[in-house]
Amino acid sequence: MSSPVNPEAPGQEQPFISHLVELRDRLLRMSAAVLLVFLALFPFANDIYIYVATPLMAQLPAGTSMIATQVASPFLTPFKLALVSAVFLSIPYLLFQLWSFVAPGLYSNEKRLAIPLLVSSILLFYLGMVFAYYAVFPLVFAFLTGTAPEGVAVMTDISHYLDFVLTLFFAFGIAFEIPIATILLVAAGITTPEDLARKRPYLIVGVFVVGMLLTPPDVISQTLLALPMWILFELGVLSSRLFQRRREASEEVRTDTSSGPSAGASTAGAAAGGPVPGESPAPSPGGRGSRSGGEEDLIGRDLAGGDPFDPERFQPLTEEEMEAELDAIEAAEEIASKVPEEPDPVEQPDPVEQKLQRIKALRDREEHTDVRRLLYEVLEEGNAEQRRVARNILGQLDDP
Repeated sequence: MSSPVNPEAPGQEQPFISHLVELRDRLLRMSAAVLLVFLALFPFANDIYIYVATPLMAQLPAGTSMIATQVASPFLTPFKLALVSAVFLSIPYLLFQLWSFVAPGLYSNEKRLAIPLLVSSILLFYLGMVFAYYAVFPLVFAFLTGTAPEGVAVMTDISHYLDFVLTLFFAFGIAFEIPIATILLVAAGITTPEDLARKRPYLIVGVFVVGMLLTPPDVISQTLLALPMWILFELGVLSSRLFQRRREASEEVRTDTSSGPSAGASTAGAAAGGPVPGESPAPSPGGRGSRSGGEEDLIGRDLAGGDPFDPERFQPLTEEEMEAELDAIEAAEEIASKVPEEPDPVEQPDPVEQKLQRIKALRDREEHTDVRRLLYEVLEEGNAEQRRVARNILGQLDDP
């Protein structure tokens, strides 16, 4: 009876159902974490909304304020903001649960690469949100409120404002992940830092297009998103070059480490007269074939530019070694002599020749019908000489 699979045993493959159970547990933990953070933030939902709306309220004209155009907006908008804030604040724990689920299937070198990238991606996402709030929002809202036509009171709806700032938060958070994406592309072998540097003009145009699509229709917000993306791209190219150099250096060290001990062992083995690692070990004491093979190997290495040929390494066989070699040869010959020889295969008679002999016997008995039938078969199956004989016999039968 097979032993049950232990899901906690390291190095043991888990069944598919256990993966689904683990995924369900981690999703439940992630949902519980978001719920707990939301419950802690909900009593302060209005204060959080006031903090988020401060960049716009500071730019509104005197005597104006934000408005709520829907009945449930004063409750649902702070509620939505508290929920989204709970998700944003829970991102480190959510990614930790995701990492705990994926990490057992990764190699050690992949783990060493993934952990710094994971931490950096979280910090860069938060940095993008902070940059949007403190650098982009004041300039954008000052520009938008300042361009309002005369006689138009700027009073923004609270739900529309929340959708606007969440879009910018998400856009700047994702845009700040460009260095991570660049390093991942280089690490996966999809591109190289040199290729990315050559495509810099196309990227500059691309970041301005992305800034136009992700930001409001004004030049300030577009530029404030495009310029950080360009700078982050340059930072990603620089980081990818450092990463590539470090990986090449580690591969060289690994190659030197793997080749160093074997080379040292080969030299030590050759000096001691023992077997060389990576080569076939010598058979029983003093085999003549082994010495000649070693000699040919050293001669080959000498011709290839390897170790110099040293005839003093080879010593003549002693009398005991010579007798042992001769005894081994005699034993091999004795075993070979006891193997029975296979008999020569018996030659099978030619069926066409047998038919010609039957034709001769049937002609003597004057059974011409059977003779003609066999002659036609000989004309189909026989060689040139046999067909010639068959035609002569048919001619004799036709001309009695």
